[in-house]
Amino acid sequence: MLFFRAVKQYGQTDAEAVPLYLPPEKIYIENGFGTEVYFGAVSLFLREKVHAFQNMPVFLEKIFDSPPLLKIAARSAGSTRSSGLEEMTLNMIDSSSRIHERELERLAGHLKSIKADIVHLSNSLIIGLAKQLKEHLDIKVVCSLQNEDDWINDMAEPYQSKAWELIGREAANVDVFISPGSYFTDFISLKTGISKEKILIVPAGIEVPDNPVPEKRDNGMAIGFFSRVSYHNGFDKMVDAFIILKKEKEFENLKLHVCGGYTGDDKPFIKKQISKINENGLRESVRFFNEFHGTGKEEFLNSVNIISVPVRKPDGYGLYILEANAFRIPVVQPATGAFPEILSVTEGGILYEPDTVEKLAGSIAMLLRDEAGRTALGTAGRKNVKEKLNIQKMSEGLLTAYRKAGAL
Repeated sequence: MLFFRAVKQYGQTDAEAVPLYLPPEKIYIENGFGTEVYFGAVSLFLREKVHAFQNMPVFLEKIFDSPPLLKIAARSAGSTRSSGLEEMTLNMIDSSSRIHERELERLAGHLKSIKADIVHLSNSLIIGLAKQLKEHLDIKVVCSLQNEDDWINDMAEPYQSKAWELIGREAANVDVFISPGSYFTDFISLKTGISKEKILIVPAGIEVPDNPVPEKRDNGMAIGFFSRVSYHNGFDKMVDAFIILKKEKEFENLKLHVCGGYTGDDKPFIKKQISKINENGLRESVRFFNEFHGTGKEEFLNSVNIISVPVRKPDGYGLYILEANAFRIPVVQPATGAFPEILSVTEGGILYEPDTVEKLAGSIAMLLRDEAGRTALGTAGRKNVKEKLNIQKMSEGLLTAYRKAGAL
């Protein structure tokens, strides 16, 4: 949604967000996303898995991809795993795959009707569309690169290696790639062979709130976990560090606040962490915030003193750092992935290594004891996000990419 808002609201450019696979959530529709879904998830899955459905009649396709069925699919999807979807993934990356030709023609027809000059693909997992759409339309294609490894690295071999190979091959059909930073540019170039000269770095930017509340100074402070509540994002590491901290008398009033969505796959993991919390007598010290957007998110951000998301896999951009810093909240992050790069700009947090629970707990404790340090980091973080990583700057970067592609 950030790309769309950056271009639409701040770039003074006509733009339309076209949803693929599943209907957009209400908050996205309220922010201008289209409601017509292309490459509907139900018919897409059936074409891939059931040979008899590869040439399904149009009327049947419309039934499978009707709003009620797609909404059911969205509710029951509950997974961000690539397991079982390897062939489908490769078919969307590979422009020579024509199993979804009818949906391609429908999408091309829509783009022609709105006289699109440029198509901005949200990630390289759909890079096959670049060549396919260019065969139908006179357009330029820009493709974002952002954490594709989250999906691809969970694929079994030989699918994993094939996916990276195909992305590298299909890169010739893209006019400009966009990466959130140097770390991910280096990573994706190494994995795919895409030339760094073809990749433009456009750091993520956010809308900075006008007047976030000052740091909380009630009887007990709170640590925040602000991301999808999952194993990959290290929620169990956060829980273990919190248990260590609560054993210290000086932190007896410390709270852990959690804000982030989860999938059906995450539920057993979350249940295990809640059991661990209860077994340590900390049930009343942990609060889960159900809303990840709007006022619920603001309530969470206004309730914590420090935020940490101790991810297991190196993250390519970590938007939660910007959101925390924008609210004058310092972060404590492992010195992995893009975190050193981001914090060198925001100056709104500290890094720790080695990446262990003990080091995480110690780093949080150090910052909890240092009110002046927290204030300084929070102030610097807000200032630098507001000046350097705001959504207007992101909009300027996107428009530069579009001009480089030759579309403006």
